Amino acid sequence: MKKNKLSIIFSLILLLMATTGMAADNTQITYNISFPEAQAHYADIELKITGLKQDELELKMPVWTPGSYLIREFERNIESLRASANNKPLAAVKTRKNIWKLHTAGIDAVTVKYRVYAFEISVRTSFIDATHAFLSSPDMFLYPGNMLHAPATIHIKPYKEWNAVSTSLEKVNGDTFTRYSPDFDILFDSPIEIGNQDIFNFDADGVHYEVCMQGGGNYDKERLKNDLAKIVAEEVAIYGENPNKHYTFIVHNALKSGGGLEHLSSTTLGASRDAYATDRGYQNFLSLAAHEHFHLWNVKRLRPIVLGPFDYDNEAYTTNLWIAEGFTAYYQDIIVRRTQLYTPENYLGVLAEDINLLENSEGAKVQTLSEASYDAWIKAYRPNENSGNSTISYYTKGSIIALLLDLEIINDSKGQYSLDDVMKYMYNEYYKIKKRGYTDAEFKAGLEKFANKNLDDFYAQYINGLTPVNYNHYLGFAGYKLTDELADTNEPTLGITTVPNIPRLFVATVTRNSAAWKDGINVNDEIIAINDEPVTEAGKLLTGKKVGDKIKVTVIRDGLSMDIPVTLLKSNKVKYKIEELPDAGAQQLAVRKKWLTLK
Repeated sequence: MKKNKLSIIFSLILLLMATTGMAADNTQITYNISFPEAQAHYADIELKITGLKQDELELKMPVWTPGSYLIREFERNIESLRASANNKPLAAVKTRKNIWKLHTAGIDAVTVKYRVYAFEISVRTSFIDATHAFLSSPDMFLYPGNMLHAPATIHIKPYKEWNAVSTSLEKVNGDTFTRYSPDFDILFDSPIEIGNQDIFNFDADGVHYEVCMQGGGNYDKERLKNDLAKIVAEEVAIYGENPNKHYTFIVHNALKSGGGLEHLSSTTLGASRDAYATDRGYQNFLSLAAHEHFHLWNVKRLRPIVLGPFDYDNEAYTTNLWIAEGFTAYYQDIIVRRTQLYTPENYLGVLAEDINLLENSEGAKVQTLSEASYDAWIKAYRPNENSGNSTISYYTKGSIIALLLDLEIINDSKGQYSLDDVMKYMYNEYYKIKKRGYTDAEFKAGLEKFANKNLDDFYAQYINGLTPVNYNHYLGFAGYKLTDELADTNEPTLGITTVPNIPRLFVATVTRNSAAWKDGINVNDEIIAINDEPVTEAGKLLTGKKVGDKIKVTVIRDGLSMDIPVTLLKSNKVKYKIEELPDAGAQQLAVRKKWLTLK
């Protein structure tokens, strides 16, 4: 390219920077948040931007939140947006569902006020009432579209007697109600809990941890401190470092709740407030905490290449959510096992449940693992009555794939390596050295490095194909096998589920290739009789019936009664348990010892 062309291009770039408004060094962004009507689920937000040097300013609302792969259109909850400059109204023209444009020629400061309605209870959406406010930042904060790298200060005016803030954002001058974010990627990755939550702390591997408990519960603080610290230590041991100075667990305890969402230096968890006192409930909570904390390496730093820097306007497609989420789902339970908080039997039971979940899914015969990852945006977060027949969870199958690879690597290296070594290598190579995410081919190469073999066939069968998993081949490396407890049964089934917790029998799902599927029972049918005998309980639909029986099912469909002849088929459900092989050899026992951290 000739010198005069370079000069012209450079001049055009300077002009473009001036007219499109790249954020100047002296631009200051401040949010003031108040809750004058918290009881009605509203936050009032005032956004102030000073130091402007541009003719136009676009204000945007993210349409999704990282870690939750669905376009959620948060802007639908914004009300009463008004802008002003120099104490005069300034037009804010909506140019897209999530964008407002302001003409700012000759203006160096603008103020924008708006209200946000927040009444969606989940770990990924904001919720406000008179007891507390949970702010999931992407659905609260408008941002200047060309200033993602600009810092922002957040001032919080609490509602009535609220006295605490829990977030990973840094305090300003020690003020808990004033927080600072170095850029918007950090702000959108830092949820904020405000209220009178119960807060306790612990330190692990030189990192300070805050645990915020909102909603009460029968938890034991000291026990949680000790056990969470053990989980942290086991996860740090894999990667060799904890990249945080501090980390925040925000836990929302409710009558029935679950799920979690990872962030760079924090997580939000949903838990059932009265489940901590049961072994299963407590172990489930530890497993969830281990999952989301593991994400601070896998996903938040070691990540598929499209998952950062983020495009907050559009989907970020990847075929690798089975690694990002599935591998994390595998580690959540093996980590708890390593702390000895699961017995080996506990762990193998949890593993068998995952296998049963996948193998009892008709979708496992339809959707590949890479497809499940890529289509998360349109399928995983939008399940319908047919999802079980057509889709799989990249969490569940991804965790099983991690299991297979872990066992294979341990076995083939004679205990020298495990999947841990792959994760540490990829973290160092891509996050720390290359400072970017990995491609599908690069992660496959990392697996092959420690498996010491080509994985083309493995990928063709289990990642990009629909080959049934050969569980006994891999479990055999550790001297185990699967046994189906239902193998010798001959129980009939319609192949339906019904809507729970109501006194009538409405069909909720119909399983592919079941009797109901083949003979035409539909979702939303109300079953009222079998062979003219009234039925009101799902458990008694087939009392006294056997495989091959021809029955008459009377249903109400769209207000009309109809009789449907059905031929009962055998249930093809499996119920696997993992058992020891009676003649496990020395190498199998050595693999088992390393895999399950046996003493």
